[in-house]
Amino acid sequence: MVEILVILAVLLVAALLAYRFIFQVPSLLHTPLMSAMNALSGIAVVGALFLLAEDPGGGYRFLTGVAVVLATVNVVGGFGVTEKMLRMFRREDTEENSEKGERLPWS
Repeated sequence: MVEILVILAVLLVAALLAYRFIFQVPSLLHTPLMSAMNALSGIAVVGALFLLAEDPGGGYRFLTGVAVVLATVNVVGGFGVTEKMLRMFRREDTEENSEKGERLPWS
């Protein structure tokens, strides 16, 4: 029982700290920060898949499956939002570039 309370206390403190830090990040840094978090979520997916491969059994198997699903949703959604934000900064192709067959590197 004490172990569960310690885990819940750590989860609560981590959530409060994350909330505080995320709202202090300037808007210009949100896209790079989101890309880094996508990488960390990808690592969480791989770790959860390794745990599933070891067949933890019982309730742990269910929790590991939930972790895989939630982390995967986070990765896919994060990449979608990052792509949308990056599209806002793309330049339109000019007629000169289109005639020459040149493309901008990020388009």
